[in-house]
Amino acid sequence: MSDRFSLNRRALLGGTTALAAGAAFPAAAQDNKRIVVGTWGGDYSRLLAKNIETPLLAPKGWDVVKDEAQVDPRKAKMMAEKVLRRGTSDIQGLSANDMFEMNEQGLLEQIDYSKLANAKNLMPAMKYAYGVGHIYSGKVVLFNPKLMKAPDGFADTLDPKHGDKLGIIDIQRPYNMLAAALASGGSVSNFEPGKERLLACKKAGARIYPTNEALAQALKTEEIACCIMWKARAVQWQNAGINVETVAPKEGVPMYVSGFGMPKNAPNKAGAYAYLDAMLAASAQEGFAVDMGYNPTVTDAKVPADVQKRIGFTDEEKKRLIDLDYAYMGKNDSAFQDWWNKSFKA
Repeated sequence: MSDRFSLNRRALLGGTTALAAGAAFPAAAQDNKRIVVGTWGGDYSRLLAKNIETPLLAPKGWDVVKDEAQVDPRKAKMMAEKVLRRGTSDIQGLSANDMFEMNEQGLLEQIDYSKLANAKNLMPAMKYAYGVGHIYSGKVVLFNPKLMKAPDGFADTLDPKHGDKLGIIDIQRPYNMLAAALASGGSVSNFEPGKERLLACKKAGARIYPTNEALAQALKTEEIACCIMWKARAVQWQNAGINVETVAPKEGVPMYVSGFGMPKNAPNKAGAYAYLDAMLAASAQEGFAVDMGYNPTVTDAKVPADVQKRIGFTDEEKKRLIDLDYAYMGKNDSAFQDWWNKSFKA
């Protein structure tokens, strides 16, 4: 087993505990019409049901069971299950960075795209050997125009001058570190320059929120005035009536790709392929664009012009889109997690 992306002992033990707690899943997963999906909870899980599972899979007799948790415990669980002939999940929702990491660990099945009818419309950049891109967006600055003027980028947002009006999301750890690095002379391959900036913000009173939903509530109540987040989430919160606007940062717009990978020991690989194919259906992709503000990864999705204007990027902004260095992030993930928990959050 490669140790390039080793999780810390606590995370691995957590995954082992989750494995024991999830012992009821394997028997159910052996049912050839049962698909066990590892995914985040909250809005994403709800919209998976609304746009994929209920309209496209249920009519064909598929029964979807969710195993919901944040990504670190799910990755630890996958690692703990590597020794098993049959794991407890058929498909796992992962970012492109996490898919890369799990593939490096030897945990993901290589995708046979001939089994996906809708793959003919998939953007080439979203066709990973070890996973399939579901939706994508870019990291931008969010601010309340009532409380502050528009910042011009990451440096103007991740600034101690905002005090406790700056919000930071705990589960967005690697992307917060990336944004701080870009604001401080670093790059997608060097996060170190951003650490001092984050510590200064924390010392000045920046608030840390455990989830996206918690930060949304803070924006709604005007407890905070600014943060960094995926543009797609901003659109979703705008739809919910939260007074927030976005800025594509001058330092660059890091891309985020959310997709699905299939564990090598998935009990129901036929079900996993059925899920992947339904995920790429134009109707499902259009639903996520409207409901969640993420850009489709298939070319046949027809997104209303007004929605596309809000969720996409101008030609000038597209020039600032930057991909991530997945190898760098994976290699340093454990060290970054330790620094975040022990130095930044403590």
